[in-house]
Amino acid sequence: MSARTTEAPPGGASHDDVSARDTDKLSREHLGVIALLMVSAFIVILNETTMGVALPAVMDEFDIEASAGQWLTTAFLLTMAVVIPTTGWLLQRVGTRNAFVLGMSLFTLGTLLAGLAPVFGLLVAARVVQASGTAVMLPLLMTTVMTIVPPHHRGRVMGNVSLVIAVAPALGPTMSGAVVNALGWREVFWVMLPIALLGLGIGLFLVRDVAERSRKHLDALSVVLAGLAFGGLVYGLSALGEAARHAPPVSPAVPIVGGLAFLGLFVWRQLRLQRTDDALLDLRVFRAPGFPAGLSVLVVAMIAMFGMIIGLPLVLQEAIGLAPLASGLVMLPGGLLMGLLGPVVGRLYDRVGPRPLVLPGVSAVGIAMVLFATLTPSSPIWWVMAGHIVLSLGLACVFTPTLTSALGGLPPRLYSHGSATITTLQQLAGAAGTAMFVALLTLRSVALLDDGATEAVATAGGARLSFGVAAVVMIGAVLLATRLRKAEATTSETPAAH
Repeated sequence: MSARTTEAPPGGASHDDVSARDTDKLSREHLGVIALLMVSAFIVILNETTMGVALPAVMDEFDIEASAGQWLTTAFLLTMAVVIPTTGWLLQRVGTRNAFVLGMSLFTLGTLLAGLAPVFGLLVAARVVQASGTAVMLPLLMTTVMTIVPPHHRGRVMGNVSLVIAVAPALGPTMSGAVVNALGWREVFWVMLPIALLGLGIGLFLVRDVAERSRKHLDALSVVLAGLAFGGLVYGLSALGEAARHAPPVSPAVPIVGGLAFLGLFVWRQLRLQRTDDALLDLRVFRAPGFPAGLSVLVVAMIAMFGMIIGLPLVLQEAIGLAPLASGLVMLPGGLLMGLLGPVVGRLYDRVGPRPLVLPGVSAVGIAMVLFATLTPSSPIWWVMAGHIVLSLGLACVFTPTLTSALGGLPPRLYSHGSATITTLQQLAGAAGTAMFVALLTLRSVALLDDGATEAVATAGGARLSFGVAAVVMIGAVLLATRLRKAEATTSETPAAH
């Protein structure tokens, strides 16, 4: 493959795009596209964590057990894990505009079907349709930002992207709890539907292609291997926590081991196909400067965040005795603070690079986990809120720098593959974090119950073990953060792409 000349607009951008870079300004049209993509992606990712709080109401209406109800979340995660690895190919094949229309149309259709679902099976199917659209939106947002934003301003814009990656999942339970308490579980979808329709309508007029398309064919075997690999791993990890409470018909080790085996085959297949630039998920992203280190820190931070999302509400509700809405409100200040700090951290990244931000950030996350590891049924609410704010401050200093440094060293032709890789591993990290917290909490609480402890004391004891282990895990994140550096942007083919 011949190298691109430095004069050629990267990623197929127009000469107007180059002019915008040269003047350090984004065009008004590009600003509008990024804003629309961020709002749309925020809505679809927010939806990912809404069903946990709404599950009891869904179980009552359809008269189902928790083992069946959990498929509302499991099916969503499985679909995301299967679809996301294909988005690198999809974005290059259909372009920015068509990918946006496809993603938002699927999400809107799934939301409508979920609100109308007369039986539980159709509700699960609607969640699958929603997840198919959601899987497209976050890689699309990150790829578009990397394509049209000048390198020295990417930190600032990626700071806003952290709203989608970190804040939306954290605010999902709060929003859902408020709507379910006031109106009912179906209204969670009816609230989202008009916003999704509005975003889709605006996008039809506003969103245009910002990168060149390719005519690569879709390797069917890679799609099957990706589905079996990432689907098996997410399913096995999701079932791991529940297995600590009840013995499942099939051990979670079976899908996990199977997923790892298929992952090996998937990697082998991609290494062969990328020689001719036909890989479904181009693994040459891992050769780019800064990508492996940034991705590693991001994955560890995601494990901590998703573990907190599942673990902290359990403590607040089952140990301390708060209502679902009240527990969501306790976590609201930290979530809002994380979002507000995103642009600030982004500007600092543009000036100082990743390490001065990420090192104190992962340290703060570790300190927050230590604070949570002291919780008891009599712990004051302000103590929990303070720990969550410390955690949010730390995560705010982690997400933007790691995302920007990981993607910043990629050549433009690999932006979509880098975004797909990050989003895929985000799903695996979320499943792993949830599994770790639930399994440790359950095992410890069962042991305490056997010793005569009350339910509240046992839950708090299990949570202390989970958060304590998470604090130890964050030591690894500190070590990984020392390897971060600000990657230099590349507009031509680099050794990483050969």
